[in-house]
Amino acid sequence: MTDAVDVVIVASAFGMDAVRTHGHLKWADASKRAGATGFEVRRELFADETDAAPQALRALGKEIAALGLWSVYSTPASLYMPDGGLDADALRVSIEEAIALGARFVKLQLGGFGAEAKAAVIADYMRCADVRLVVENGQLAEGGSLGQFTGLFEALEREGHAGLLGMTFDIGNWAWRDVAPLDAAGPLAAYVEYIHCKTTVGEGARRFPAAPAAGDTQFAAVLDKLPRHVPRGIEFPFDANRIDADAAHYVAWLAAA
Repeated sequence: MTDAVDVVIVASAFGMDAVRTHGHLKWADASKRAGATGFEVRRELFADETDAAPQALRALGKEIAALGLWSVYSTPASLYMPDGGLDADALRVSIEEAIALGARFVKLQLGGFGAEAKAAVIADYMRCADVRLVVENGQLAEGGSLGQFTGLFEALEREGHAGLLGMTFDIGNWAWRDVAPLDAAGPLAAYVEYIHCKTTVGEGARRFPAAPAAGDTQFAAVLDKLPRHVPRGIEFPFDANRIDADAAHYVAWLAAA
């Protein structure tokens, strides 16, 4: 039997309206009851901008830690602007907020990365930050292409900063870009430090995240290609009629898959 891995529940799995209405702590507690080891806080699900103030983040982080969970801080901000330039302000704010929360990871979208990583600038921001920076493949063309991610990690190495940051590999998001996740897993596996686990249903604009079906061999093959030791995040919606049972079921399944 293989060793179990850390499983994170992403706040949005409980429903975006539910998180905005009741706050993140209620769902962090539900995550703990389900057997998760981590909880992903989503900045876009704060009910009010004051929830992102340092004192509010510190209080939330302490409460999550008191449950025995570690946290991920996810922001919809992008590391690179549409013109390819580094968005240093977005990086700084995201790091500051993640540090206030006490997060293990701070997750941004990649954005409009072109050819130059500006690795030295990122390194300056990360030097005293006790948090790991990861960028996620998104659903949009900007920040969602396989070439952008391979190009980013090649640029970091070229600029003398290999390993400066890692990747959140979102298995389901590749569908929006018509990329087979198994095709992306091979060239990117070495950089993956966190996995968002979901598949999709529907097509085009009517595509939605979904739980992997039992016996989904393609999903299993992708997990096999990615590092076994990195945390796996549940980012598909739970059944609102049986949230606790659903959460516990999928935590146990992903931990052993």
